[in-house]
Amino acid sequence: MTVYFIGAGPGAPDLLTLRGAEVLARCTVCLYAGSLVPRQMLERCPPGATLVDTARMPLPEIIDALVAAHADGLDVARLHSGDISLYSAFTEQARRLDAAGVPYEIVPGVPAFAAASAALGRELTVPGVGQSLLITRVSTLSTDMPAGEDLASLARTGVTLALHLAAHRAQALTDDLVPHYGADCPVAVVAFASREDERIVRCRLADLPQRLETEGITRTAVIFVGKVLDAGAFEESYLYSARRLRAPGASH
Repeated sequence: MTVYFIGAGPGAPDLLTLRGAEVLARCTVCLYAGSLVPRQMLERCPPGATLVDTARMPLPEIIDALVAAHADGLDVARLHSGDISLYSAFTEQARRLDAAGVPYEIVPGVPAFAAASAALGRELTVPGVGQSLLITRVSTLSTDMPAGEDLASLARTGVTLALHLAAHRAQALTDDLVPHYGADCPVAVVAFASREDERIVRCRLADLPQRLETEGITRTAVIFVGKVLDAGAFEESYLYSARRLRAPGASH
């Protein structure tokens, strides 16, 4: 039997992918993070399914539950918020499942930064302004950043940033970023993207710590930093330009 790591998306129940919903509907065991995965999503599990909230379970207990279900011949849904490719602790679980000989598959989900961008009504790549997005986080007590990936080093690139798990370190990240992006660089923060309690804060980089403190935003937020957030004048891309569409053989 198989363990399916399913990206549950950013929070809205209807942002679970069609594939994720189909897989969830046939798994008789589901392990999920109760603090991040909406209860409505669990209604897609088959009747009588075993539901296990892993919010307070250490990793060995989670693995034991996955291995036990596999031994009983049951498919298992392992629901993670966002997409499995980012900050999901998938690698730690996969390593132990490999050692136990338990097969697994990944079902991708809508990442939080994509939902946050949609909430802002902004494209994160604008012709002539910014064509790169750097997704990162800051060091915490539980997970330090590898050498060369500290925020001050990454900021030297000057590209648009999408910062996860960083709202509680607003002053520190502002101190690191202002020398490279400038105090007036536009910033947008989306907390609880796609959920009913979604909140948006727009401000200058220098004002970020005070604004987040005032709004009480300390977690479950994506912080965007970059000129693309306030791109007014820019050169339109060649893709839909008149000169391209008039060219022989042009199509769109």
